[in-house]
Amino acid sequence: MSNLERNTKPYSKAIVKLLKGAIERNRNSNIWDDVVNYQIEIQEYISQIGLELIVKKEEGFAFIKQFEDSEGNTLGLVTRRQIGFETSIVLVVLRQSLEEFDSNPTQFQVFEKFITDSEIKEEVELFLPEKFNRVKFLKELDGYINNIVKLGYLSEVSKKENETKYQIQRIIKEKVTLDILQAFKLKLQENVESI
Repeated sequence: MSNLERNTKPYSKAIVKLLKGAIERNRNSNIWDDVVNYQIEIQEYISQIGLELIVKKEEGFAFIKQFEDSEGNTLGLVTRRQIGFETSIVLVVLRQSLEEFDSNPTQFQVFEKFITDSEIKEEVELFLPEKFNRVKFLKELDGYINNIVKLGYLSEVSKKENETKYQIQRIIKEKVTLDILQAFKLKLQENVESI
């Protein structure tokens, strides 16, 4: 028996995957099962390095986040990334789109929300302040969308000619909560009113 075999637990692969990013029920069914079945053991293990396991069974994803002290400090295991205003606008649009989808009673049997790049563009234009450089923003929109794909909040599903179809990942609800969504909308409204 090798050192690897002697020192790993049945949930070791799940921990490694969680350290790399979110786990989704639909994409990683074996790993998802391990996360659900060994939730207590995984939490005990990762809490030793200042991490907390978050499992959203009804949403179908799990991830880890850092514990914070009373001043918002962490052990610094995971670096926090600042995202720009433009990427934030796209995130808010995607979160709003997912919220509307979840609130639509005709969609009760459908769990996944899909959106095309042209639909994102249409929605984003509604959020942009009047004095904002729309031409530059829309020209660079594909780059902002790619950033969001890299962050794991969107997944490319298909690409046909000039249109790309994405799936909005439900973990976006953890990054952009309803409170954040509302605060962002209010801030945009204040900016529009001040012009």
